[in-house]
Amino acid sequence: MVPSAATAPTPNEYIVHHITYLTNAAPRGLVDFSVVNYDSVFFSVLLGALFVGTFYTAARRASDGVPGKFQNFVELLVEKVDSQVKDLFHGQSKLIAPLALTIFCWVLLFNLLDLLPLDLLPDAANAVGFGHLRVVPSTDLNIVFGLSLTVFLLIIFYSVQMKGLVGFLAEFALNPLRLSHPLGQALVAPFNIVVEFASFLARPVSLALRLYGNMFAGEMVFILIALLTLSGGFARLASVGGWGLTLVSMVLGVVWSLFDLFIGALQAFIFALLTVVYLSQASEHHD
Repeated sequence: MVPSAATAPTPNEYIVHHITYLTNAAPRGLVDFSVVNYDSVFFSVLLGALFVGTFYTAARRASDGVPGKFQNFVELLVEKVDSQVKDLFHGQSKLIAPLALTIFCWVLLFNLLDLLPLDLLPDAANAVGFGHLRVVPSTDLNIVFGLSLTVFLLIIFYSVQMKGLVGFLAEFALNPLRLSHPLGQALVAPFNIVVEFASFLARPVSLALRLYGNMFAGEMVFILIALLTLSGGFARLASVGGWGLTLVSMVLGVVWSLFDLFIGALQAFIFALLTVVYLSQASEHHD
């Protein structure tokens, strides 16, 4: 049903509606662990199960004969990720390649949800009694920071495992300057600790914000294109200019969808790639 002019939301209301989560409470401050965004959790778990189920099915159906298109696609994806990991990660670990594959596919699935019609799932949720629904998990800071903090903990684990706790902590004091004289090391250590620790903490922040920023911007562009498409309703189709504006908005939607698909795949690749790079650096032993 098309809303009447009296009931149609204003542009501000339309934007707020699409960037509001289905949550248990409004956050109190920047960090509030009591708040749960149910839509982000639901779609994250759903897409995770889809990824696991797809690759499990491919593994069960794998054969030594002529592979089908589905098996070819999965094998190609696994081989490409494994090749990238071997080029970047020089340590010995059976975890890194599966981790990179999981991150790439999971984040890619997150981002692909941005290509669904903007009002499809939110309107369906609203019809069954849910006031809001935000579909793309990678536009939720909680989700992207959860992923990046998991990678951060693995960086610490591999660093301590490879270098020992003392060696791991010593890198903050001795890098990037390594002076042979103990007095020189003591003098530069406080400065190195500040610089190296800030750089170390920037890794999960940059991982999360890069993904979040790009996907949030893409979502906002879709919302603005939708506003351009919906403005005036069917009444504007009575004029040539109205038809022209409708055509322009449709073309913009298609073009931006293709660009957003590229950005979504690129961001998934970058997130997985940087994860491997950071873990490779953490596994390198320095004397």
